[in-house]
Amino acid sequence: MLGQVHSRWGRLDVLINNAAVFRPTPLATSNFDDWQEIIGVNLRAPYFLSRAATPLLRASRGLIVNLADIYAERPRAQFAIYCASKAGLIGMTRALARELAPEIRVNAIAPGAILWSSEASPAEQQAILARTPLARLGEPADIAHAVGYLVDAPYVTGQVLTVDGGRSIFD
Repeated sequence: MLGQVHSRWGRLDVLINNAAVFRPTPLATSNFDDWQEIIGVNLRAPYFLSRAATPLLRASRGLIVNLADIYAERPRAQFAIYCASKAGLIGMTRALARELAPEIRVNAIAPGAILWSSEASPAEQQAILARTPLARLGEPADIAHAVGYLVDAPYVTGQVLTVDGGRSIFD
């Protein structure tokens, strides 16, 4: 994939690691395959894609943006593997920001409720919105604007930008 990017455009300015697996994994019923899949997609893939993209990003003095989640720091019951993967992604973001500086900046975005999970009942949706000061669901454009900010912020690295309508400040 990176070879195709280089062949077509001759450069890579921004790598956005956005793929994720999000599903409940209760401790009593989760298994090794759940662990492998969720950690593989949510943490291993961003690491190795970042590694592979480093030469192109170094040449352009580029940016890596990792899509984390507010659940990395405010875990959700029944989602331990997912929460661990996103907490690991935040740790990796900060470690790579130190390792790849000054040529490459590395940041993360931690969204709150942007799109409802198919698992979210109407009651759960209302409970989440009741704990969100802006009292509404976010939109994909909110995340796109956050990415745009990070692209245009050359003095920001190693940071997690939370885009959650204020939910992370709610008790």
